Amino acid sequence: MKILILGSGGREHALAWKIAQSPLVDEVFSAPGNPGMDKIGPCFDLDITDLKAVQELALQLNPDLIIIGPEAPLAAGASDALRARGFDVFGPSQQAARLESSKGFAKDLMQKYGVPTARYGRFDDLTEALDFLETMEAPYVIKADGLAAGKGVVIAETLEDAENTVEEFMTGKFGEASSEIVIEEFMKGEEASVFVMTDGEGAIYLPVAQDHKRVGDGDTGPNTGGMGAYAPAPVVDARTLELVQTMIVEPMLSGMAEDGMPYQGVLYVGIMVTEAGPKVVEFNARFGDPECQVLMAGLPGDIVPALLVCATGGLAGAHAQLCEMMGLSDFRPSAVVVMAANGYPGTVEKGSVIEGVEAADAIDGVTVFHAGTDVNADKKLIAAGGRVLGVTATAEDLRTAIAKAYEGVDAIDWPGGFCRRDIGRRVL
Repeated sequence: MKILILGSGGREHALAWKIAQSPLVDEVFSAPGNPGMDKIGPCFDLDITDLKAVQELALQLNPDLIIIGPEAPLAAGASDALRARGFDVFGPSQQAARLESSKGFAKDLMQKYGVPTARYGRFDDLTEALDFLETMEAPYVIKADGLAAGKGVVIAETLEDAENTVEEFMTGKFGEASSEIVIEEFMKGEEASVFVMTDGEGAIYLPVAQDHKRVGDGDTGPNTGGMGAYAPAPVVDARTLELVQTMIVEPMLSGMAEDGMPYQGVLYVGIMVTEAGPKVVEFNARFGDPECQVLMAGLPGDIVPALLVCATGGLAGAHAQLCEMMGLSDFRPSAVVVMAANGYPGTVEKGSVIEGVEAADAIDGVTVFHAGTDVNADKKLIAAGGRVLGVTATAEDLRTAIAKAYEGVDAIDWPGGFCRRDIGRRVL
């Protein structure tokens, strides 16, 4: 097979790395890709939200499967455009991807299908939003309705902070993405990420992961796209996962299919494990980043058949075989530590030289995934984004995997970057 991956982050590098190991795959193409993905197969520099350019590249390469990594091309309708050209695509339709591209749309569907989530209000009028805040108790959860690169959620501790955040959002902080907002009650508990691969009917549940959203040690500072993750996450036991399946995933998949927008691809279910059971924090329409890195590293088998069946249908009949091919029952504990450029999640310093990635990669069980990297005129690896590297490790147990990931971090010489030093602290 020839496979085309759309995207350029750590999630896409991890997918390319895993897919390239499949005996079914001859070539892995990436667009636009990154220096790490370039070592796996050819990269093509293009804007993946430009549907015309994406279709032209697909027609040129004629891949057997196209995998859409990030949310922006899904929200732009890339999967629909490519399917219309006859390609098999792993990724939901534009309508189904609104589960991520519109927080309000997702909340309304959850309410319609009886899926447990936080009490909420949707607003495009500032006065009405401020009035609604008065009916809530601190802390307050304020979300931009649209896509904001993982930064569109604020947990405000006081009413004054909440009012200021609402005003900032609705007067253009994230442009069109925050012209409409969702205000939610705060849910107490522990968060976890459940990933479900689906063709719209059947479902494969991947090991539960736990992400670390705040930028600083001890879960301090602003929210980010994710500073590290590990899997499996023991916070979700077998009973909780069963409730996620019966109360959340099955009603969502069957409801969306009945409403004419069947969901194909991977459904990311961000849950809060509360005293009253699991409740949905958010849905994403793609693999999480950095959770994808630990999932790909920890799976010992071949993920390509499952990706293909999710894109083409027939998952229910092949479920057991696909799980066995992936090696789900033999998943190896995995951890990833994100190395970010100084200043992240605010204005970051770009262009700083990164040394030692090869030394980290050489450590047994460690793989370094590229996210925001580039190569300068001297052919040296440099920082070119906020989250730059995902130092990932697998081992026999989580404690060792986390220690190995930090061993990899310490092998990298990059004064222009930083990381959290407490990834996995809850499980340890």
